[in-house]
Amino acid sequence: MQWIDIGANLTHDSFDADRAAVLERARASGVTQIIVTGTSLAGSEAAAALAGSHPGRLFATAGVHPHHAEELSIEGLAQLRTLLRAPQVVAVGECGLDYFRDYAPRAAQRRAFEWQLQLAAECGKPLFLHQRDAHEDFLAALRELHAQRGAPCAVAHCFTGARRELEAYLELGLSIGLTGWFCDERRGAHLAALVPHIPQQRLMLESDAPYLLPRDLVPRPRSRRNEPMYVAHIGHAIARARGESAELCAAHTSAHARTFFGLPPPWQAPPAGTTMSTVGVSGGTDHADER
Repeated sequence: MQWIDIGANLTHDSFDADRAAVLERARASGVTQIIVTGTSLAGSEAAAALAGSHPGRLFATAGVHPHHAEELSIEGLAQLRTLLRAPQVVAVGECGLDYFRDYAPRAAQRRAFEWQLQLAAECGKPLFLHQRDAHEDFLAALRELHAQRGAPCAVAHCFTGARRELEAYLELGLSIGLTGWFCDERRGAHLAALVPHIPQQRLMLESDAPYLLPRDLVPRPRSRRNEPMYVAHIGHAIARARGESAELCAAHTSAHARTFFGLPPPWQAPPAGTTMSTVGVSGGTDHADER
């Protein structure tokens, strides 16, 4: 079985000591490709650089998370536009609205979100979306984009919502990203009844590492740090809830991820030692807040 992790914060400093080993463990577990999440201007530069050093294996998003919305200016938008020209950068985001913690003023969040929605429409790349406790404003922005430019090509990253949210997103044409939140008996139990209603061509899997370590892992890692290798564990749990085999779940979630993000088959990856990077940046950390 081959799995794809569509969202991992691999530039986070918790991976600095063993990033290569993390990637090897993911490969050994069947996770063939990973999309590294950019959540700030600096973090997006670092994500693009990391992805560029692992062509065909790692890819990146470029965007500004609502927690960092105040940092996005017209100049920052131009920086994102440049990043999105790099071949390894496959989506705009992580962007959206987060009223749960309000680390940035809501007006700044809405402005940054609207700018990035327009940027995605301009560059023709999909959106990697974040929403927490902001469903109505989030949906209104997406509906406005839909009215202006047609149905957005977008994935609701780390979906944790209720039935009405799922139905609204599917109606707009969004894909759904599921994480280890699904494996949390305290917060994610309701998702088991929802996942059978997600069409095969709309479902994708993600670790959101180093966050959201699946709570039902046995044994639990001492570090409590999540890794992309656990996407296989998440996939097996979701397959059981959908009443399908893990093999089928791996096949359709991976096929959709490749189509959605325009990823090559893993066996077409360039040889080791070559790079795709057009971004002159190396290293970096990204401190996206835990979900």
